[in-house]
Amino acid sequence: MGLGEFKMAINTAVSSTRAAQEPFTTGSVISQDGTTIGYRQLGHGPGVVLLHGAFESAQSHMQLAEALADTYTVTLPDRRGRGLSGPYSHDYSITQDVEDMEALLAKTGAHFVFGISSGAVIWLHAALTLTSIHKAALYEPPMSINGSLDFAWVARYESEMSKGKVASAMVAAMKGAQMGPPIFNAIPNWLLARLTDMMMNSEDTKATGDDITMRKLAPTFHYDGQLVVQLDGALDRFKAIQAEVLLLGGSTSPAYLKAALVALEKVLPRATRIEFPGLGHGGSGNSDRGGKPEVVAQALREFFA
Repeated sequence: MGLGEFKMAINTAVSSTRAAQEPFTTGSVISQDGTTIGYRQLGHGPGVVLLHGAFESAQSHMQLAEALADTYTVTLPDRRGRGLSGPYSHDYSITQDVEDMEALLAKTGAHFVFGISSGAVIWLHAALTLTSIHKAALYEPPMSINGSLDFAWVARYESEMSKGKVASAMVAAMKGAQMGPPIFNAIPNWLLARLTDMMMNSEDTKATGDDITMRKLAPTFHYDGQLVVQLDGALDRFKAIQAEVLLLGGSTSPAYLKAALVALEKVLPRATRIEFPGLGHGGSGNSDRGGKPEVVAQALREFFA
């Protein structure tokens, strides 16, 4: 990969998430601790709730929602700290994420859910206690299986953010979670940070309306990092999930994400797994972020039918 291709990869990683092309409505629910959880909604039919991952917002999967909207009523919440939703609390734990989703499921009457990355982690925990979840599709929940993921990068991200070095923190997170192209590992961190900052500045300049830029999303990774670390060693607890589960992933995704799906398939009582050829961790996202939402939508249609 040349420098031009690398810049394109960085630009894709920090591209802003645009509004949907199809009409949608907005609404909100109040979670148990009083926090407002806002959402976008479109389509008609049985309810499906799509929950985004790290460095994302509801806007990141609007094209996937559009692909499902002729058959399902699709609800896309903003997790705390993003867009239409309220802030994280000082005593944050995954219990609050589960409570947020419980309130949303109660309002929408949805029984089908789809989660991406850390959003999939939240649904895993929710499915342990929320009987309203009948079917859960999970795209690459980031789990460490027998040390498959080193968590040292979480501390590096936190350190850089505490210094106000947002681009450097982004680099630490992307490299640590193995989300960048292979060339990332061959380029000095200072250069990666400089290029990332340039791309974020460009994104900030172009952002309009309700676009949620990567600079705005960067602080929220503090909580995604906690989710990933807290999940370490938690595999066996998911044996108690009774909902039907579809495990999804891409053939080009990092090895530790594939290992997590294999491990989950073995412990979940009612699970099947699909691997999408040529897709990576962002496979379900909007096309301007490298996703192929129509491919993932077809698998979801078959699962939720």
